[in-house]
Amino acid sequence: MQMSKLYQAKHELWLSILFASFAINDKQIKRDLYNFSTIEFRHMKWVGGDVLKSGDDYNYDRTKTLKKSETVFEVLNHLLVELKETALLYSDNVLDTRMKTDENYIISYITALLEEKKNDAEVTAFNMKRTYADKELPKEQIDALTMFLFEESYKEYELILVYAYMQARTENITHFNVFQDLIDESHFHLQSFGEMMAKMGILALPRELHELTYKVKDIQKFVVDGIAEEEAAKEMCRSLSGAIEDDGLKRFFDFVNYQESYHIELMKRLL
Repeated sequence: MQMSKLYQAKHELWLSILFASFAINDKQIKRDLYNFSTIEFRHMKWVGGDVLKSGDDYNYDRTKTLKKSETVFEVLNHLLVELKETALLYSDNVLDTRMKTDENYIISYITALLEEKKNDAEVTAFNMKRTYADKELPKEQIDALTMFLFEESYKEYELILVYAYMQARTENITHFNVFQDLIDESHFHLQSFGEMMAKMGILALPRELHELTYKVKDIQKFVVDGIAEEEAAKEMCRSLSGAIEDDGLKRFFDFVNYQESYHIELMKRLL
């Protein structure tokens, strides 16, 4: 019970640091927080592995909500509270010591930022303005972009967790490597879509996964359905690229479309 509680805490902490990196505009702070989030994701993987070795299981339940902060210091203070609460769950084993020392450094990093008033700034990621940077897009294009970002950020979050769940349970090296490639690709897409949502003032956590999403009993059907889902994502990218009258955004959605094509080839290896 304690380990599954710890797994949930690590899952929520990963999301907190990841979405803080999306919300903050300062490039250096954004980069550092994103890098810390990748460390937290590895922590999740390691904790999950220990849970399975103990003969127990974990899930992706969460109670976390995203606090809609208005300043950088608000975001950072929320992270400090969560980091310190998570530290109370650690024991003295080797893995927990590693996680504790990682997070002690993150705490010291955030504390140092909070000591310098110049690091504080407005956070616009939650203001609901629904404008994209300095681009003047018609309402119908903004609506299409909004819908795409909400749907695809959930899809990428879902895929990261589903592939991680399956990777932790396979002994097939080909499958393991394909899952890792797909996890890495989905991390990049989630980062891209999260940054875009923050620019539009609509940053929000993806909805929670139902356990039937990741407790896959028929892998063949899962992969076939996943290929169909990637095809649908490609179509959404093509449609959005055609609908948006901005060369930079068009190129980005074409870029994502081509990446989805290779995801399909990766998934075919699983068959």
